[in-house]
Amino acid sequence: MIDSLSSAHARRIALAAQGFSRARPAAPAARHIHRLMDRLGALQIDSVNVFARSHYMPLFSRLGSYDPALLDRVFLSRTTHYVEYLAHEATFIPVEDWPLWQFRMDRFRERWANADSWPSRNPRTLAWVQDELRARGPLRPADLRDDAPRERGTWWDWDDVKLALEHLWRTGDVAISGRTGFERTYALAEHVIPDAIRSRTVDRSDAIRELVRRAARSSGVATASDLADYYRIRDRAAVTQSISDLTDAGELLPVQVRGWQRGGRPLRSWRHREAVLPRRIDTAALLTPFDPVVWFRDRALRAFDLDYRIEIYVPAEKRRYGYYCLPVLVGDRIVARLDLKADRASSTLQVQSSWWEPPAQPDDDAARIAEQIALAASWQGLEHVSVSGWGTASDTLHGALASMPGVSLRRHVHARESAA
Repeated sequence: MIDSLSSAHARRIALAAQGFSRARPAAPAARHIHRLMDRLGALQIDSVNVFARSHYMPLFSRLGSYDPALLDRVFLSRTTHYVEYLAHEATFIPVEDWPLWQFRMDRFRERWANADSWPSRNPRTLAWVQDELRARGPLRPADLRDDAPRERGTWWDWDDVKLALEHLWRTGDVAISGRTGFERTYALAEHVIPDAIRSRTVDRSDAIRELVRRAARSSGVATASDLADYYRIRDRAAVTQSISDLTDAGELLPVQVRGWQRGGRPLRSWRHREAVLPRRIDTAALLTPFDPVVWFRDRALRAFDLDYRIEIYVPAEKRRYGYYCLPVLVGDRIVARLDLKADRASSTLQVQSSWWEPPAQPDDDAARIAEQIALAASWQGLEHVSVSGWGTASDTLHGALASMPGVSLRRHVHARESAA
């Protein structure tokens, strides 16, 4: 018999699997990050810094106000705890997971094996980059650029350095040993990944099954598409086989989530055997668009009624919500989206636009959202908060912030308001 879950139950299970049923620690420490990474499996990296870079956000959403330098020490210093790879997009992953991704590294190598590919046409560039890393150790791209052998003729181009490093990283010959600011430092994989890990081999089918298992644990309850997307596994046949194997082993339990449909038919779904259904989710959090809760847009729409599109590349006059809106979680509902900007010059967190989502209960939710806005300003070291009038939630949130003691509140006019 297949168990039946309401959509609200599925949301609570999913959020608990993502760490939102736990109380935030009073003083977040490295152990909390390691524990959270065990739950998430991967932390997506993104360069957009209008408020805070995306990889800093999931920790803030779950742990509260922590020192961003703590993330730098845990992830960006030259340790052997975590390394970067394409586990979703570019993500931090536990270094011991490196062998799990050999099937993806091999796939990149196979894809570029044909004679017309860039790597096949540029063996000298690849060899030179590897020789430099072998002789000199970890290097920034700028270090290679400065020493590029231009005297060798027209074969050299700075774009070729970047292409070589990215190719070698994707195939696992090179690893990222750290970052300076946001700039990567590259090294030969043997200089970053311990030999005991690099020498371990994992069969492709075993690796995919393990990744599907982890995706199920991190998702709580999920469809096959959800499980495939968590680690961007394109081989649906392999995902289907993995689900079957894990179901036979009792790790995945078939369920039906009421309201999860496609074309009027229920979607097949599975619950991880360790997933828990909390009585309630009592949290409020700002989410990055690249948080695992919402990074798969089909799941965000199905589970949270959040129809999300990043508008960074949309012309300003055509944006519906704003440049880089953050979904806002209250309880088990995504109730709003906020376009935030950290204006360092004026030490102000600007709420450039704010919008209610359909599940919102504005009278109840506004105060909790205002608390998270004030916390976000404090976390980023900003002294003031300003709220524009653009958006359906702006007046209510301005009022909620105005009633909070200790908040230095300002109004600002968004360009969209001026145009109107």
